[in-house]
Amino acid sequence: MSLPLLIAIVALGIALSVAAVHFTGGSKTATLAGADQAMSRFAEDFPDEIAALVRLTADARTAFLDIGQGRIGIVHSIGDCFLTRIVTPQDVAVLNVGDVNTVSFRLADFTWKGGRFRFSSAADAQGLLKTLQPQHPSSAREAA
Repeated sequence: MSLPLLIAIVALGIALSVAAVHFTGGSKTATLAGADQAMSRFAEDFPDEIAALVRLTADARTAFLDIGQGRIGIVHSIGDCFLTRIVTPQDVAVLNVGDVNTVSFRLADFTWKGGRFRFSSAADAQGLLKTLQPQHPSSAREAA
């Protein structure tokens, strides 16, 4: 078999595999339909936690749940699945404000580093920022 024909067959096989994954939903990104879905998904992993308030990002890919005692529950989409975490101000390595609707943070957790989150409401962004800020001014860390 000639080399150009072999290359064409391999390229076609790869293209068909990628197309099959895409059209069967493999490249779908999960989004949250609302606060109820966020609370339900969070309750699957943390059934003993009760959320008092849910803040949904503007793209509906992340929800922050106020679960009391200075803790925040997070439901974040990764691909077509959701990751859940409980975060305290001590878990936050870097906390920044982009604009009035945007909060960025980096966690000390190596399994998920955090990210940049835009809210449709400045009140939601400021509420999350207030909850995640360190309680002691000497422990505040800023990004370079």
